[in-house]
Amino acid sequence: MKYHLTSILLLGLLLLSTCNQSPSVQEPPLLTPVDPESVGMSTDRLNRIDNMLQETVDNGNLPGIVALVARKGKIVFHKAYGSADRESGREMKSDDIFRIASQTKAITSTAVMMLWEEGKFRLDDPISKYIPEFKEPQLLESFNESDSSFTTIPADHEITIRHLLTHTSGIGYGFIDSDDRFRKIFGKTGIVDAWTTEPITIEQNIKKLAKLPLHFNPGEEYSYSEGLDVLGYFIEVISGMPFDEFLRTRLFDPLGMDDTWFYLPDSKADRLVSIHKQEDGNWVRFTDHRYDVNYPVKGAKTFFAGGAGLSSTARDYAIFLQMYLNGGEYNGVRILSPTTVRSILGNHTADLFGDESVYYGLAFGVLTEQGAINGGSGSEGTFNWGGYFNTQYFADPVEQTIGILMKQTQGPVNDETGWKFRQMVGTAVDD
Repeated sequence: MKYHLTSILLLGLLLLSTCNQSPSVQEPPLLTPVDPESVGMSTDRLNRIDNMLQETVDNGNLPGIVALVARKGKIVFHKAYGSADRESGREMKSDDIFRIASQTKAITSTAVMMLWEEGKFRLDDPISKYIPEFKEPQLLESFNESDSSFTTIPADHEITIRHLLTHTSGIGYGFIDSDDRFRKIFGKTGIVDAWTTEPITIEQNIKKLAKLPLHFNPGEEYSYSEGLDVLGYFIEVISGMPFDEFLRTRLFDPLGMDDTWFYLPDSKADRLVSIHKQEDGNWVRFTDHRYDVNYPVKGAKTFFAGGAGLSSTARDYAIFLQMYLNGGEYNGVRILSPTTVRSILGNHTADLFGDESVYYGLAFGVLTEQGAINGGSGSEGTFNWGGYFNTQYFADPVEQTIGILMKQTQGPVNDETGWKFRQMVGTAVDD
């Protein structure tokens, strides 16, 4: 019997990815719908959430929403509201797909820690050990407004993998950077911050990024950055696999996250929700000259942004969060050990985050004891984040609850669903 070389290579990759998974001895139930009262949630109080979200859409404050609530590994609320696309009149459905932007970061961090568990590196290794272009980082010394040229001085020490995970590397963030000088430097250099339909790879982008100056000495401050994009390329270097393939074979397929992609297959493209903005009181499709909003379905499909590139559904992301609440396993597969999960959710930024109610771990913002006492955000240890196109999530390890809001808007918006939803989910617990 003869085999094509391509088939043999694909089989080898499949076997390798399978071998890198470990079966779970726990195997709690899958995330499926149940009656709310069976897991200690009040139907009446969940109905309050339903009314609040419907009223928000009816009042024109949002074009559409998908919301999901889970407790103790079961879905108790999963509904869609409004429009997925106002122009065509397509109604929102609960399995519609959203650009999750920075919700990609926690997934990239998880992939990094999967490789860390295999002993591939230490968190305090310099990134230049694996991506030599980051050797001898420089700080911005002076900037010329007329032509965006600059001078630099050497940084005190190198960027580590931990710095990249915790946004303490000093690397900038292009068009969303808080410092206009870095926005101009990134723009002049041609750094791709997130979304593109051009034939660009993360390797090409990160090697250019490595030569740009830093905001501050690594480890001395917290500043939201493209560090997770660097780690997307780092995963390729360490694993020997394209980043999208690593996530598909090592994380998404084992967990059953079938609707989470950098670029959507043609069979799923019609489920993508349009990005909307408000214009003269109406919701219209959003466009932006800085990036291509069609990136998940058109173009070269070669750029896998570890910081913001994925699209997903509410249910898929709930599966990812449930894996964390389960101590690192789901669907009979152990992705991370419980000890690694505890480390990821630990405080890795001390007081650099600048808010006594929250600290940043290795993948999420995490609520402190004071944050829990303040009320409305969950129990101590609740982890959360959101995305550029107005998506939010949280997971409460004490109450074993998950809340996800999927929306797709840009620009000014009168939207209070984020805080209301989180507060109201917490008050729907009724053991």
